[in-house]
Amino acid sequence: MFLPRLAAFICFSFVLCAQAEPQKVTLLFTNDFESAYDPTAAFWREDIERIGGVAQLSSLIQQIRAEEDIVFLFDAGDIFTGTLAKLTHGAISFELMLTMGYDAMAIGNHEFEYGWARFAEEKNRVPFPVLGANLFYRDTEHPYAQPYAIIERQGIRVGVIGILGQDAATALIPSNIAGLEVRDPVVTTAAYVELLRDSVDLVVVLTHQGMTAPMQTDDEADLTVQRGNAENLALAKAVPGIDVIFAGHTDAGTREPIVDPHNGTLIMQTYGQGQHLGYLQIELDGSSGLSGDSVRLGHTGKLITVDSDSLPADARIESKLDHFRAEHPGIYEEVGVSKDYLSRRYYRESDLGNLFADIVREATGADVGLMPSGALRKDLPQGVIRRVDLFDAFPFEDHMASVTVTGSQLRQIVEQGLSLNRGILQVSGMTICYAPEAEAFARSEKIYVHGEALMPDETYTLGTLEILAQGGDAYVQFADALHTEIHAETFADELARYFSDRPAVEMPASGRLNVAPCSHNVLTDPGSTTHAGR
Repeated sequence: MFLPRLAAFICFSFVLCAQAEPQKVTLLFTNDFESAYDPTAAFWREDIERIGGVAQLSSLIQQIRAEEDIVFLFDAGDIFTGTLAKLTHGAISFELMLTMGYDAMAIGNHEFEYGWARFAEEKNRVPFPVLGANLFYRDTEHPYAQPYAIIERQGIRVGVIGILGQDAATALIPSNIAGLEVRDPVVTTAAYVELLRDSVDLVVVLTHQGMTAPMQTDDEADLTVQRGNAENLALAKAVPGIDVIFAGHTDAGTREPIVDPHNGTLIMQTYGQGQHLGYLQIELDGSSGLSGDSVRLGHTGKLITVDSDSLPADARIESKLDHFRAEHPGIYEEVGVSKDYLSRRYYRESDLGNLFADIVREATGADVGLMPSGALRKDLPQGVIRRVDLFDAFPFEDHMASVTVTGSQLRQIVEQGLSLNRGILQVSGMTICYAPEAEAFARSEKIYVHGEALMPDETYTLGTLEILAQGGDAYVQFADALHTEIHAETFADELARYFSDRPAVEMPASGRLNVAPCSHNVLTDPGSTTHAGR
């Protein structure tokens, strides 16, 4: 730290040195990629036919590196989900990121889909730091992951900190993260910013926090599923000295940087699924060095659309994808047929949600089937259904569960779904009339189970997923259940069996979640909760 200051003093005192030229530093980032490896139809856009694709994204990154001098690449978490990630326990995601040349990533909640112990092993596959500053082994002071890193390129030093939000950490099966403690993001970030600030040119915090958003293909066109950046703005206000926050988890894309009015922190996020590459170029005054005296002179930020048809596919990425796919040929086997296109929605009743709720109710023999909207990860196409289609639609390892509750408890579970904190709860065997504008936890006006009004003191059996039965995904009401049984069968296996046992799966009957006012006939008609394929 002494030499840069001495050099600056000599230059200033004897006027022997020219003013250092400003330096442009380009920061690229992704978030919530969630194993979206292939381009998808951009049905909500008129300017392009297809969007995304990891091989096309990689080519875009290479183009920018070739055009600009100083480039860093980061990810803000949730690289797992999807069939190949599940079958390889995340190895494929890390292999692709290694090839693409990431400099650092933050740990997201989906990184724990295969358990905290498994991820502790898998994150060692890559040479770049996998950061989780506020993650500790439970009841210890032993860090679970590397908290920060200093990355230097052409004399520019960037200090990077990774943070997982405490609420985000509840968006998974509780037992999958049971061995870890997620500590206060603000306190943790402040400590590491103080440690890094004087020895780097830029402090970048990679956050995965805020309200959970769905993996919805048309996120950028649907404002209702974008959960905002309130937590990141609060962090920027509470902790001076952060230059940049690259965020994940809420899918709240930023077409240009949000500038925190208190400390000037720049906040950005993409819509996820590799459909856009985040781009932020910062101009520094050129006084880089270990002193950390660089000053931000200006910035330019944007989201670059990954136009699948105008970008070449990176052959290195395609080769790795081919390798992993060849190791698992069974996932491309045909398992059934769907007579209709089955779509998913996060805040309202959906075809796919109805079907999945029907399946789990039938498999468990329960009165009611419950399916969280966040478990629906991809629409199912009309026609032939392959195993990979089902695994992509439901890529998790949850076992099915049978839960016994009172009518009063079931109403509270329904109210949790109607709060929309984690999307609406998809149901089977039940019809609901609700007022979406009413106060949270007072929105259900009428609830019927198989055409009969819900009785507070009666007992009901629920068929659902392990995540809800364990009280995960914010459904803490399950902790007070009268009885809980976790089945040996996973829902993914049952899903494949369901399709293979039928000549064709038909569109499930709708009309289960009804906005008030509701007619009595709508709520009591048994046909409104009976799957047409049975």
